[in-house]
Amino acid sequence: MPRRGLILQTRTHWLLLGLALLCSLVLFLYLLECAPQTDGNASLPGVIGENYGKEYYQALLQEQEEHYQTRATSLKRQIAQLKQELQEMSEKMRSLQERKNVGGNGIAYQGNKEQAPSDLLEFLHSQIDKAEVSIGAKLPSEYGVIPFESFTLMKVFQLEMGLTRHPEEKPVRKDKRDELVEVIEAGLEVINNPDEDDEQEDEDGPLGEKLIFNENDFIEGYYRTERDKGTQYELFFKKADLMEYRHVTLFRPFGPLMKVKSEMIDITRSIINIIVPLAERTEAFAQFMQNFRDVCIHQDKRIHLTVVYFGKEGLSKVKYILESVTSESNFHNYTLVSLNEEFNRGRGLNVGARAWDKGEVLMFFCDVDIYFSAEFLNSCRLNAEPGSQKGFWLLARFWLWNDLSVSIRFPNHWWI
Repeated sequence: MPRRGLILQTRTHWLLLGLALLCSLVLFLYLLECAPQTDGNASLPGVIGENYGKEYYQALLQEQEEHYQTRATSLKRQIAQLKQELQEMSEKMRSLQERKNVGGNGIAYQGNKEQAPSDLLEFLHSQIDKAEVSIGAKLPSEYGVIPFESFTLMKVFQLEMGLTRHPEEKPVRKDKRDELVEVIEAGLEVINNPDEDDEQEDEDGPLGEKLIFNENDFIEGYYRTERDKGTQYELFFKKADLMEYRHVTLFRPFGPLMKVKSEMIDITRSIINIIVPLAERTEAFAQFMQNFRDVCIHQDKRIHLTVVYFGKEGLSKVKYILESVTSESNFHNYTLVSLNEEFNRGRGLNVGARAWDKGEVLMFFCDVDIYFSAEFLNSCRLNAEPGSQKGFWLLARFWLWNDLSVSIRFPNHWWI
C-alpha cells in the first residue's frame, strides 16, 4: 500500500512539472511574437516599408495645428455670439429694472418712466413671496439653514471655508465686487429717494438741506442665495454724526433687484445681557474682563454681564476680579450666579437667562474665550429683534484669541 501511494505521488510531481514546462513554452512563444523589430533600418510610423523625412512630419504637424486653430476659431465665434445674446438679454432686463413704477417693491433707480410688463412683475413678486425673505420656513434642524455671507466695501467673510482658515476673501473677485457695488448703489437709491410706504422719516442735514447718503456711509451687508428663488441682501448705512441706522432689504429673484423693505433703526436704548457660563478658568476670565472693560464699559456702556459659576474652586478669584472692575470703572451692571454643580454649558445659559428680571433685553450667549468689539455689539442690536421668537434675526461674528473669525447669521427660520 505505501508503495502504491509513492508511485501516485511521483506521477503527480511529473504531471505538475510538465504543466509548468508547457506554460513556460507558451509564454516564450508569446514573447517572441510580441517582441518589437530590432532592424536598425526600420522606418518611422507611416506607410510600411517607406522612410519619411523631417519635412513630412513637419507638414503633418502643421496640418494638425491648422485643424485645431480652425476648431478654436469656431469655438471663439460661438462664445462671442453667446456673449452678444447674453448682453442683449442683460440690456433688456436692465431696461425693465430702470423703469419707474415697477410695482410696490420695484427699485427703478435710473429714471425711466415706462411701465414694466405686469406678467413679469407678477412672476418676480411671486418669487419674493416664496422666498424666506418674506416668510419663515420649517426646517428639520439648524443644519438646513442657508448661511449669510457678510461683506463690507473691501472684504467678504465666507462660511464655506470652514474653521481651518480665516473666512475672509480679499481682494474680492471682480464679478462679486461688481455685484455688491450694484447692490450698494441700489440701496443708496432707495434711501435717498424713499417711497411713501418706506418705514423711515425724512431727515435734514445740519444746515437744513436734504440728507444724502453715499457709499462711505455703508457699514456692512449680508447676502445669501436660495438656489430656486434668488439672492437676498441686507444692507446697513449710517452717518457718522447720527445715531440711527438705515436698513434696506433687497431681493434679486433671478432678475432685476427688488426692494423688500426700508426702515430706520434706533439702537441707542438697546441693552445686551452677556451671559457667560464658567468653571475654574480664572485666568481666561481675567483676560475676558480686560476686553469687557475696554469695549463694553468704556465704549458701549449699554451692557449687562451675567456670570454663572459652577463649583467652589476659583469662585473667590472671580468675585475679586468683578469687584476690581467695579471699583476701577464704577460698573455695577453685573450679576454673579453661583451653582455648586458640575459644569454644564446649557444649564449655565438657561440659569443666566432666567436670572434677568428687568424687562425686555437682548441676550448674548458668550464663552469666556471670545473676543469682541464695539462694532460687533452694534451688529447684534441691528440683526436681532428683542421679544421675538419666530422670525428672529441673530448675528454672531466672533474673533477668538487665536485670531479665528466665525460669522453666522440665521434668518427667519423656526425649527420643528
